[in-house]
Amino acid sequence: MIYTDLYNKLIKLTTNKLLYNNLGKQDTFNDRLVIFLLHFAFFLKVFKKDDNEKKLQEIYDFNFRQLELSIREIGYGDQSINKKMKDYINVFHSIVSDIHFWDEADDKKKKIIILKFLEDFNNISELVVYFDEFYRNLSKKTLNSYLKSVSNP
Repeated sequence: MIYTDLYNKLIKLTTNKLLYNNLGKQDTFNDRLVIFLLHFAFFLKVFKKDDNEKKLQEIYDFNFRQLELSIREIGYGDQSINKKMKDYINVFHSIVSDIHFWDEADDKKKKIIILKFLEDFNNISELVVYFDEFYRNLSKKTLNSYLKSVSNP
């Protein structure tokens, strides 16, 4: 599928060991998933425009299908997967809602947002700086240019 490179880029950002260095916690599948969802939420926030709506819906559907496949690979049964996916989709929509006003939030409010989803991490301020930078870098591109840069490293 054409969005595989984007999904893999988000996974690579999410599993970057440097991201976890000073957070005072060994990363788990759930932590990685939440950080993936944070990356994806910022991605959608930046590129959400009427002319991108169809493409973003395709990307959304593709990413959640890939997450479901990853959960299946871990060994969850069908009933567990359905429940887990509902939970993760709810967390994602909560993240999207909470970062809606990220631009206007001060660092204290941003920490509160991150802590809501990653409550037992240390040095949350480092994640705030990281996601501020990630958000700024995304904002410098168009969706098409970002997708092309992801597929042509």
